[in-house]
Amino acid sequence: MNTKINVNKAEWNEGKRQLHLIIGDEISLSELTPREQMLVDSDHLSFIYITEKDEDYSYIMLPDSIWPQLKVALAENGDIYLSQQNQILQLPLFQEELEYLIENIKGNSNYGEEMVNKVEEIFN
Repeated sequence: MNTKINVNKAEWNEGKRQLHLIIGDEISLSELTPREQMLVDSDHLSFIYITEKDEDYSYIMLPDSIWPQLKVALAENGDIYLSQQNQILQLPLFQEELEYLIENIKGNSNYGEEMVNKVEEIFN
């Protein structure tokens, strides 16, 4: 069964050039394997980083409320981590995937007007 994991907040660490995406206790990070792929959920204004647990996918939901921090991480070429209490999991290819999606969404009505407007507003 596929699981959605919501990112509650994002914290940028300037000294280490790292963005930590903070989640609750839905699942242990040690059970997740990054899939190095991202999707878009236009209906919920979210980017989604895909991870895997056993044979199922876990979707890391990145709502528009944290996009300003994502923009900083992209501009600073920072590393992206999923964080939960004392556990961290690096998310490989996060930047490349996100940059690709952002460029694909800009001006592309297939993603819906609200998604296009929000991406253009934050990532321009």
